[in-house]
Amino acid sequence: MDQPIVGILHPGSMGAAVAACAAANASEVLWCEAGRSAASAARAAEFGLTPVARLPELLDRSDIVISLCPPAVAEDLAHDVAEHGFTGVYVEANAISPERTKRIAPLLEPDAAIVDGGVVGSPPVRGKTPVLYLSGPADATARIEAVFVGTAVQTEVLGTEVGKASALKLAYASFQKTSRVLVALAVGMAREHGVDQELLEVASRRTDSYLAEPEYIPKTAARAWRWGPELEEAADTLAAAGLPPEMLRAAASTLARWNDAKDDGKLTLTDALDRLAQP
Repeated sequence: MDQPIVGILHPGSMGAAVAACAAANASEVLWCEAGRSAASAARAAEFGLTPVARLPELLDRSDIVISLCPPAVAEDLAHDVAEHGFTGVYVEANAISPERTKRIAPLLEPDAAIVDGGVVGSPPVRGKTPVLYLSGPADATARIEAVFVGTAVQTEVLGTEVGKASALKLAYASFQKTSRVLVALAVGMAREHGVDQELLEVASRRTDSYLAEPEYIPKTAARAWRWGPELEEAADTLAAAGLPPEMLRAAASTLARWNDAKDDGKLTLTDALDRLAQP
């Protein structure tokens, strides 16, 4: 099979790195400049992606489109793609609930093939090897596997049912991201009473405890603008299953206190805890 042309919507920190991996087995990887920031343009250039001026051009030229954007805009973006009449493989790889993924699929079918995707792990740079879980029609998931074969993005197919990959992504995110929020609250409480170092000593006696990694709190703060909406999606998924969503909604609310620290790579632990206590 000829190498496909892949379009990425949009080149954020994860999307750009994933798209760069796809370039290993694609003839070209496109991204759309319209409405994107200077930071997006810089990332796209860094990873060698080819710019196009408008979304219709990207959709006309692409055989495969991968959607990796903030959860809140996933459906709007899918509507835009559907209105254009895209006929390739559309990978809905956003951190959204299975229910939303299932709402998106009929927008594009039957003209396009829909693959549900969920990325678990960090962006594929500096030796990181995230897993892209896939579910959907077998021929379509096979095409996505072929795009990433031999790259830092590992793929695993969960079956043909759209929604499975989204469910796995959010199940993992529910634990991983909420745990980081609980660490921030625990360290903040301990700091207020002057026992933060003692707390770390207690945590260090246990293996694999996030509580022993307070240095991750500034990173959590910088990612809060993305993590909060993702946990809201996970809460919706819990509610749909008859499970209590309140814990995840509370974690999302806590993360919202850090929204103004978006992608701040210079944030210190003290800064992050101060913002958490006094938003």
